[in-house]
Parts: sequence; C-alpha cells; structure tokens
Amino acid sequence: MTRLAYLIQEALINMRRNLLVVTGAVLAVFVSLALALGALMVNEIVRVNTLQWQEGTHVIVFLKDTRDGISLDSQLALREQIDGWDVVSSTQYVDQQAAYEEFKELFANTSIVRQVDPSVLPASIRIRLTDITQYRDVTFRLIDEPAVREVVSPGESIDRLSNLSSVLNWLGLGLALIQGAAAVVLISNTIRMAIYARREEVAVMRLVGASNWFIRIPFLIEGMLEGFAGAAVAVFAVWFARRRLGGVDDSIDLFQLTVADGFFLKWALLFLLFGAVAGILGSALGLRRFLKV
Repeated sequence: MTRLAYLIQEALINMRRNLLVVTGAVLAVFVSLALALGALMVNEIVRVNTLQWQEGTHVIVFLKDTRDGISLDSQLALREQIDGWDVVSSTQYVDQQAAYEEFKELFANTSIVRQVDPSVLPASIRIRLTDITQYRDVTFRLIDEPAVREVVSPGESIDRLSNLSSVLNWLGLGLALIQGAAAVVLISNTIRMAIYARREEVAVMRLVGASNWFIRIPFLIEGMLEGFAGAAVAVFAVWFARRRLGGVDDSIDLFQLTVADGFFLKWALLFLLFGAVAGILGSALGLRRFLKV
C-alpha cells in the first residue's frame, strides 16, 4: 500500500509540474468525449420520440359532413372499409363533439376556445398501421374517397427523424474516433515531456536498481488520471445539459427531451472507462517511444 501511495504521489507531482500541458490533454479528452456523448444523447432523444410517434396515430383522415352531402353512415362505412385493409392495425372514429372536447383540452389556457364553433371541427378517422412506412400508400388510397376532406400523417416527420438519427450515429462515431485519437496523441506528448523533464531522476532510479515497471507506473497513472478527468468533465457537462433540457420538457408536449437515467448512467460509466483507458494507452505510447528502459 505504501508503494502504491508513493507511485500515485509521483504521478500527481508530475501533473503539477506540467500543469499547462496536462490541462491541454484533459481538455482534449473533454472535447472529444463531450461531443461523442452529446451526440449519443441527442440520438437517443430522436429514437425515443420516433418510437413514440410510431406507436401512436399514423394517419388522420378528416371527413366531410352533411354540409358537404356526406352522411354519418357514409363516414362509418369508410371506417369499416379501412378496417379491412391488411396494412391497418386499428382505427378510431372521432365525431365532432369529441373533436371539440379534445380541442378544448389542447387550448385550455387560451381565449381561442370561446371563438371556435364546435360545428366547424370535422369528424375524423385515426388510423394505426401495422407498418408506418406504408403511410404514403394509405394516403394515396384515401385522398380520392368522396367522404374524405383531408388526410394528414406524421410519417414524413418520422422519416426526417430517422434520417437525423442515422446522421447523428455516424457523426458521433466519427467525432469519437477523430477526437479520441487526438486525445491519445496529446496525452502521449504530455507523458513524453514529463519523461524529458525528469530524465535525470529516471537515470538515477535506474542506477539504484529500480525496475522498469516501477519507473513506468507513475507515468501510466498520470495518463490514466488525465483521461479520467477529461471524461469526468465531459460526463458532467452532458449531465448538466440534460438537466437543463429536462427543466423545459413540461412545456413541450409533442417532443420529449429527456433521456432515461439508466441509458445515461450506462454510457457515462463506459465513457469514464474509455477516458481512463485512452490515458493509459497514450502513456504507453509515450513510454514506448521515449523511455528506453
């Protein structure tokens, strides 16, 4: 235990002697991992919202009414017809009164409710598909139906979210690789400078019989601490941003901005481990090239 405490103390002394360079290495790890972890969090937000939309109503069919010469029987007949399609999982008929009640709930805190006549809100059929990618085909089949006033679907928004998710995945991976490599190189250079600054001490240690690993370990610990510190700052920054987003989540009904605690904790631990391993790897590279022991 005494020997381990001595090695850790030596690593901390090295870091204090090269504080400016160490700060640069920590910041390099912080930037790389914060960007990568941030991209993962945004991607998870997009994924959760995409799934939420996919599990809801996929197509809404607004119907004509008696003012357009369409009877209630015609509306219900259209719903029965849609129910028979293979791509349709379920349907829900919403009459004008139910549409008005829903409208009042959505705009309960505004004065617009008193200005709207319930009779102007159309009845609708809400369709849930077995496969949301079929929303275009369903829209085309419905658009020319005599009882249909308008067909709307969030399918295009979901497509855009899926594309954004794919871009974020590649962006996060690219940033992690590029910035991670840069962090390893900078830590390696930091260790090289520390070795050069202590070259006389290292020579004396070798003369008095210190083993190769006894000389190496303080530098490995230094690199590990630098990588871990950078990762810890990155995790804290993303956690703080996550908390800030969670604070405004209640005001955004259509888009959920929170990430599950389990998901964040899992990736936070992995990134802390990666930071420590990247620091050890950078130290090992510096030792291999510039410490001939």
